[in-house]
Amino acid sequence: MIELGLVGKTNVGKSTFFSAATLVEVERANRPFVTIEPNVGIAYVKNRCVHTELHVVCNPRNSFCMGDYRFIPVKLIDVAGLIPGAHLGRGLGNKFLDDLRKADALIHVVDASGSTDEEGRPVEPGSRDPEDDVKFVEGELNEWFLSIVSKDWQKFARTVDNSGKDPVDALLSKLSGLSITRYHILLTLRETKLENVKLLQWGEEDLRKFAVTLRQISKPIIIATNKADLPQSKEFIRKLREKHEFVVPVSAESELALKKAAKAGLIEYIPGEPTFTVKAQLTSKQKSALEYIKTNVLEVYGSTGVQEAINTAVFNALNVIVVYPVEDERKFADRNGNVLPDALLVRRGTKPRELAEMIHTELAKGFLYAINAKTKTRLGEDYELQHNDVIKIVSSTARG
Repeated sequence: MIELGLVGKTNVGKSTFFSAATLVEVERANRPFVTIEPNVGIAYVKNRCVHTELHVVCNPRNSFCMGDYRFIPVKLIDVAGLIPGAHLGRGLGNKFLDDLRKADALIHVVDASGSTDEEGRPVEPGSRDPEDDVKFVEGELNEWFLSIVSKDWQKFARTVDNSGKDPVDALLSKLSGLSITRYHILLTLRETKLENVKLLQWGEEDLRKFAVTLRQISKPIIIATNKADLPQSKEFIRKLREKHEFVVPVSAESELALKKAAKAGLIEYIPGEPTFTVKAQLTSKQKSALEYIKTNVLEVYGSTGVQEAINTAVFNALNVIVVYPVEDERKFADRNGNVLPDALLVRRGTKPRELAEMIHTELAKGFLYAINAKTKTRLGEDYELQHNDVIKIVSSTARG
């Protein structure tokens, strides 16, 4: 399962974002280190379900459908707030960073209104530039990666160079605790132009360049600009969007309020949508709160941003697509007749044999070919899976 880490300094709304994304109650308070143990929950990426294209009624098994959308689970980890010097162990720094080792991408929640200082203490709105927080968190993460890469570097490099060992395999072993893949290392070496340079020849600048690029590739960051509904936020968000690739305006409090109202049966609301429908009698206070969200969030940004941040992390930053494996290509069903039972998140560029491996190792062992269930055409093992493909794997080896 894809894992997303929630990062940021204290008191910017990370725990509210977590609650809104998972609808799990966690302690929220206006003080540093409110999150000491990581909160781990299930959030969902939202994708227009292929049942709308095939005109069938689906029976989801590993996910669920709401209206026209399939919601596919991902793990969300909200860890202790970061303060300057975390990579040196200040505050809860070491623990914070250890909790992020398995994360595939990071959602950095920032206070877009500029109303918290560098250590998360409340200050006058607009007095802190969120760009400083972005630089600070990226800096801490980069220093953390550098400390791991450079540890015992001379001894490591000498051993690898003298033994004739494959440097990619050696680096993969050295960095295995960070959920680094061979693909990440190969891409980093190419980007930094170090693929043909002996490890012992790497200077300090090469090590830093490698570590920072590896962090950017293996743990991309999405900036969730929380408190986007406050008047000071708009200009800060505009400036952040000029400098960074993935910036999503967010109002976590609004998303949490809408989800709670929907759970109570007061409104009908699909996460990430620009509207909601009132379904019950509301008090004047409830009407006022919903009107505020409608006017200051949904009509301004098109959504509360929580769902968009998760989707951006998975589909854009991680370059992942959704594929639906089936056993009956005519009925788009599994062996029990469940229509489109599973929606799998796979890296763009995945081939049918790799998909077979994800489903069952026996399928991959006897892989023959795949069938595109939409077109009923046969696919070889060189075919690159496309978003919303419905695929049947044909194998000589029966599943156990």
